[in-house]
Order: sequence, then C-alpha cells, then structure tokens
Amino acid sequence: MNPDAALTRIRKLLAMAEDDAITTEARETYNRKAAELIARYGIDQARLDATAEQPAAAADMTIRIDRPYIADKIGLLASIADPLGCRIVQRTRDHNGNRVTEGHLFGMTADLERTQILYTSLLIQSTHSLATTPIPAGDDTRAFRRSWLTGFAAAVSHRLTAAENAVRRDAQAEDSATGGPSTALVLASRADRVQEHLANTYPKLRTTRRRRLTGTGGRSGYRAGERADLGTTRLSPTAQPAIRS
Repeated sequence: MNPDAALTRIRKLLAMAEDDAITTEARETYNRKAAELIARYGIDQARLDATAEQPAAAADMTIRIDRPYIADKIGLLASIADPLGCRIVQRTRDHNGNRVTEGHLFGMTADLERTQILYTSLLIQSTHSLATTPIPAGDDTRAFRRSWLTGFAAAVSHRLTAAENAVRRDAQAEDSATGGPSTALVLASRADRVQEHLANTYPKLRTTRRRRLTGTGGRSGYRAGERADLGTTRLSPTAQPAIRS
C-alpha cells in the first residue's frame, strides 16, 4: 500500500471511532486497528527505505508548544515520539521579543509524520477531557491538572509501545518466512541515523531534572489516555488549544 493510501485508511478508521452512535466495543476495535496500521505504516516505510539505492537521511521538524502547561505538553509529545522512533529536544528561543518554546523532533520522515498526526489529535483530546474532569475538593487546580496530563501521556506511551512491538514481532516473523531484510537491522540503522542527526545538531545536550508532581490526577488521566482515540481527521493540523487555569 502506498503511503498516501495507508494514511487515508488510518484517518478513516479514526473518524469511524469518533462516531457517537457506535458501541464502546466498536470504538475500541477501530482505535486498536488504527494503532496497528500506524505501527505497520512505520515498518513498511522502513522496509521501503532499506531497498532504496541510497538510504534516506534522518530529518527534523519543530512543533511550537504554547502556554500553559508547557512541560506537560512536551511530555505528551515525547510519549508519542519515543515509541514511534523519534527523538525530541526541548528548546526555547526569542521570537519578536517573546520567549517561544518548541519541541524539536528528529526522526525519519514517515515517523515524524506519524508523530505530528497523533500529537495534534491527542493534545486536543486531552484538553477537552481535562476540561470536563472534576477536581477533588481541596486539591490545587494546577497540581491536579499537571498530574492528570502526566497520567494521560503515560497511557498513550504504553498503548503506542505495545502496538509498535506487536507489529515488529509480526514483521520479524515475516522476515524468516520470506528471507527479506532483517526488520531489526533496518530499524537499528534508522535509529542510528536519527541519533547521528540529533548529535550533529545538538552536540552538547543537557538532561532535564525529573519533575516532582504533587497532584492526585494521575490515575484519572491514565484512564482517559487509555480511552483516547489515536488520531482524527476532523482536527486542524495547526490547532494548539490552551488549558486554562
């Protein structure tokens, strides 16, 4: 299946999962199938790259992260990027006198494309879901929301990692049956190219300190992340909703 056809099929499945008239079981089936196709799309593009005379170079792109809850939005982006084979660097720069925060993503083009599609969708989904989540009496609003968003991102990461691993196992089984190039070696080669591109761009990176969260919203956020649609066709690719305090 060509790349455009694959992405069109993924978007159709995700649109079907949004239909309010379907059952919860049907929605979960559509979402699970979409996650599998997203993972399969990444594997297929990697295999195509392996057969090319000149392997593709790693690429990069930036996504602006708007206030509020910048660290939590970066966390969501990372929870998508990492399972899909991308690396992320948080950077801050001056733009027309204002401080702008961006997620600088490094990856192969197909993986960057997958990451951007899912981040746009899941950012809006998390915003809408959090806005309707009651905050327990006595809890600090911002602390609750930070922990909720962290839980949401953790669930997304878990789901995407499981889908990617399942498709990789299937692909490796196909390698043995068809005698094709090793999927594991193909993916390792791509990961090396991504890491080299990142290191050349940022030769001196610092690791951020681990955050300490005090809110009680983590479990609720995780459950919302388990229910989230892994993308949608009705979202603007440039939308950046804010979560208001």
